[in-house]
Amino acid sequence: MTDHRAEAKQAHGAGDGLLDVIVVGGSQAGLAMAWHLARHQLRFAVLEAGPEIGHTWRSRWDSLKLFTPTQYDSLPGMPFPGPADTYPTKDPVADYLKAYAAAFSLPVRLNARVTHLGKTADGFEIRTRDEVFRARLVVVATGPFQVPFTPPAAQQLDGSVIQLHSAEYRNPQALPDGPVLVVGGGNSGFQIAEELAAAGRPVDLSIATRAPMLPQRLAGRDLFWWLTRLRLLRVATESRLGGRLSSRPDFVIGSTRRKLAVAGVRFRPGVASAEGRTVRFTDGTTLNAGIVVWATGYRSDYSWVDIPGVARDGKVAHRRGVTDVPGLYFVGLTWQHTRGSALLGFVHDDAAYLAGHIRSNARANQAPAHPVPHRPG
Repeated sequence: MTDHRAEAKQAHGAGDGLLDVIVVGGSQAGLAMAWHLARHQLRFAVLEAGPEIGHTWRSRWDSLKLFTPTQYDSLPGMPFPGPADTYPTKDPVADYLKAYAAAFSLPVRLNARVTHLGKTADGFEIRTRDEVFRARLVVVATGPFQVPFTPPAAQQLDGSVIQLHSAEYRNPQALPDGPVLVVGGGNSGFQIAEELAAAGRPVDLSIATRAPMLPQRLAGRDLFWWLTRLRLLRVATESRLGGRLSSRPDFVIGSTRRKLAVAGVRFRPGVASAEGRTVRFTDGTTLNAGIVVWATGYRSDYSWVDIPGVARDGKVAHRRGVTDVPGLYFVGLTWQHTRGSALLGFVHDDAAYLAGHIRSNARANQAPAHPVPHRPG
């Protein structure tokens, strides 16, 4: 499927080797974008940094489970397998993405981390470690989980303290014995703290900012049934309600402080500083730390984008994924247009919008290099 010479030739097309589109990133946003580009019969390639499709999903902790049930997890053209109202774990998600790319013969190039994106006279130049691509248009689909972030206090702890980011956490058995401090009050922090407590580990959970909490099910219906019926996942960022929601911490779904407290988790305020093995919290209390799991999120990294005015302080300047640089687009950003923009089963709306925009800008007489996708089966 990927990295074969025949497909590489197909992706590049004939003649000058100038593609219509390069998609940077081969996870859900990039694959949804690719499906729509194929429907428009454009010449394109998808550059994926990982060694396999779904690599980012497989590298998360073992018990990671989606909050969205299977009926809300599909990419365009192919339903997510499994009974309704069941919640896939990370490996089935990775398997689905891999099967999706294969079903539609999407031209994904693996081990193709982009190191430079620059502007040229006729479009863009995209460099990986081994290759150089040229395209008229580029879609950046690298997603919200790029560079694990740890606060400055992590650098102040003694080397004898075992520290890892949630991106490195796998399961309780992979950690040495002893109490664990989990830092982060989002979904990852709550899930990891709950799992560690269930395994009998003493756990402190540090929460700097309290996020709103929602149950997984309400009145016999999954939360996402209600969110879709009420159209809350489609509230535009530009609207008054969207502006308020996007400026607040994301929801914690399916966990509560009471549930964790019953499991034995001790709650702490945010981390203020650290020295040696001592962590100091914002209320002045301290903790002697032996193991710290930083569930403190990710930061964007667009240092490889060598085009002025695109990103500043990790934030992309765009309007629903369309930048001020002609031919440069983004998809899969958090709150790119709605709350669903970065979610597996909802990213297709932004991908469809951008594909229509791209098609109107593509050369009308460009010979197709891809068949129109069909539903497998």
